[in-house]
Amino acid sequence: MTTCFHAQDISDAVHFSDQSIKGTARYRAMSGAFGALGADLSALQTNPAGSAVFLNSSASVTLSSQRIENETSYFNTFNTTKERDLNFNQLGAVFVYNNLDAEFPINRISLGVAYDQTASNVDEFYVSGNSRNSIDSYFLSQAQGIEVGTLTVQPRESIEGVYSFLGENQGYGAQQAFLGYESFVIDAVDPDDPNSTRYVSNIAGGPDGFDQFYIKESTGLNGKFTLNAGLQLHTNFYLGINLNSHFLNYDRVTQFTEFNNNAGSNINEVRFNNRLSTNGSGFSAQIGGIAKLSDQLRVGLALESPTWYYISDETLQEIETYSDADGRALVRPNVVNIFPEYQLRTPAKATGSIAWLFGTRGLLSLDYSYKDYSTTEFDSDEGVSYTQINQGIENSLQGASTLRVGGEWRNGNWSFRGGLRYEESPYKDDRLLSEKQGYSLGLGYTFRKVRFDAAYDHTSQDRSQQFYPGSEFINQTLITTKEEQFIFTVSFNL
Repeated sequence: MTTCFHAQDISDAVHFSDQSIKGTARYRAMSGAFGALGADLSALQTNPAGSAVFLNSSASVTLSSQRIENETSYFNTFNTTKERDLNFNQLGAVFVYNNLDAEFPINRISLGVAYDQTASNVDEFYVSGNSRNSIDSYFLSQAQGIEVGTLTVQPRESIEGVYSFLGENQGYGAQQAFLGYESFVIDAVDPDDPNSTRYVSNIAGGPDGFDQFYIKESTGLNGKFTLNAGLQLHTNFYLGINLNSHFLNYDRVTQFTEFNNNAGSNINEVRFNNRLSTNGSGFSAQIGGIAKLSDQLRVGLALESPTWYYISDETLQEIETYSDADGRALVRPNVVNIFPEYQLRTPAKATGSIAWLFGTRGLLSLDYSYKDYSTTEFDSDEGVSYTQINQGIENSLQGASTLRVGGEWRNGNWSFRGGLRYEESPYKDDRLLSEKQGYSLGLGYTFRKVRFDAAYDHTSQDRSQQFYPGSEFINQTLITTKEEQFIFTVSFNL
């Protein structure tokens, strides 16, 4: 059985707007500061003009190993979770056509095709602690104002049927109220009156509080396929354009568990499980230019349009409770909730770059990018209104700058690289998501027409994670995420 409803929040907008090219090992070793350099397959994603800097046709493939460590804090209880991921995050080729008509101002034309991973959705963390707040407030806030007769399974009805009916006619909140009512977390003040709209909790507070546990596991990735065209004007100017096709895949499972031994509590244990599956596709475009101001100095400018996504969500829920007096109750509707397909427009981005070249010995490069996250917008062709959430985005998010610095030093066939990066928080309240800081190191070795590159990249960021955003159950955990990656690339001239 299926049902439809509308349930997105601001965190979804930020999550899918935050694209960070994973890229080749050389690109990552210099923290992605390639906007004025080019001649790297992943540099095309920063500035499309970079393809025209290649002297010869070239291809590359990249493998990366990612390790994520999440440290959680919840009511002075600390936990650490580690997760690993391995995938091919880059593949591409550029075809270069040199020695054009000397009387024509275009000296070189380049055509490129590339795949790049833009985000990893692999994440896992574990939370435990003792709280004074129970999850009963989540279900109570959803139920108040709904007639108890609507939440009651009649003799000829089924749990699946009522859950589906509520989703189709009253929305996601009514479904949550139904789960709480059928699992006996909440009860009507007057259960004999089908028109009663007031509810109370069957969970009592007490001096021992509530032992709570929360687990989140997610998988998937976001990526894009790029068609690139570039050209060299005379000898000092490069121009380029990208047409990008995006995809996203995100699967998340959460489990919340609560125990209590409080006097007068009719429910002593709650297990609430949720599964989310999100898939989407989108389109964006980029233009860029690079200018050689001298043999030592280059500057670059690139503009990236918003990405226009079409996204669909599916969820599956169940709740199980335990009472010392009445035993267990399991509410498993076996209903897949299907959200109406919606549209998400992510922010545009502008990048300015400058690079200093020290002959053939080395270089130093700097990129500055800006994205206004408050321009992110949800929309729908299904007649669903997103006015409230779009207003929340405008009020909560802000423009954010990113600064990347990278350097390379060459000695014979060897190259040694390093970089730093800093990303501002997209939130006005950076306690929700802090700035991101990182550093990178790497080296490369060139053997005839083949180059082998390796890099290490490390970032850290703090965030505050509310278990059920937008609800009266406001409990949240503080998370410090440390991410490190080892990247390996093979590049070769065609």
